[in-house]
Amino acid sequence: MPHAPFSHQPVLLTEVVTALQPKPHGRYLDGTLGGGGHAAAILEASSPDGFLYGCDRDTAALAAARERLSPMAHRLETHHCNFTEADQWIAPRSLDGVLLDLGVSSHQLDTPERGFSFQHDGPLDMRMDQSGSGPTAADLVNTLPASELADLFWKWGEERHSRRIARAIETERRIRPFTTTGQLARFIERICPRRGSPTHPATRCFQALRIATNDELGAVRNGLERAFNLLSPGGRLAVISFQSLEDRLVKEFMRREARDYDFDGPEDHPDFRRPRHPRGRELARKGIVASEAELDQNPRARSARLRVLERLPEP
Repeated sequence: MPHAPFSHQPVLLTEVVTALQPKPHGRYLDGTLGGGGHAAAILEASSPDGFLYGCDRDTAALAAARERLSPMAHRLETHHCNFTEADQWIAPRSLDGVLLDLGVSSHQLDTPERGFSFQHDGPLDMRMDQSGSGPTAADLVNTLPASELADLFWKWGEERHSRRIARAIETERRIRPFTTTGQLARFIERICPRRGSPTHPATRCFQALRIATNDELGAVRNGLERAFNLLSPGGRLAVISFQSLEDRLVKEFMRREARDYDFDGPEDHPDFRRPRHPRGRELARKGIVASEAELDQNPRARSARLRVLERLPEP
């Protein structure tokens, strides 16, 4: 079956460009290149000689971005990797801006073979990087003990019926392993009927499986500090998140970098604070969301939130 052309409508495009303020001579990183929509806008705004590094775990996305950005290829360098690895080939304190778009692309959601969505039946895969050999979502569903599967659904999907669903999956897979998105979605709906809810009962479990399959939260935890360390003073880190778990990590990281103190121990207490110079400055502290005009054109932008952190000069 031929693959559909890669297409992705970038969210908060105007807001990203406003936040990063691309300029001539500037150097930027798009750590989640996707279809190249944000990258194209950054390159256009930084013409004639701004330079962009780009990376993505998805080979289809990377190929599409390279094709889309080919007229500006002399100002572009791309790598097939996770954004957490960008500091292996970009010097610290050398960039004027970094963008991380943590969402799944429309193309990934709408391509059944990728297994990200139960809207289209396909193999239960969910890997961002299908060229690798890492475990698929089917591997997790069919091999994890019920207790671990329940923890996964609860921790990363915030699914309140996690234990009931996990126990039922463990029983069912002894008879017939789960191999497709439709099979799993229908089974979860049978265990937890919709009962008039506008949200499909499998939504949270699918989110949790996708996060676990790609270690998405681990990448956010490791990648934010690495990305921030690539910025020169005045450079800006712009991060778009689409679900509360990621947004919480982004918010906590930016608040920590903007503080004028560190502290020892697991909790912030005034008696244990050590003064220090803030490393960053938060812009739009509550985050930036899509306009009504954008939502009319792209309803998937409804859950997007953009947070921005500017690196301050060291004292």
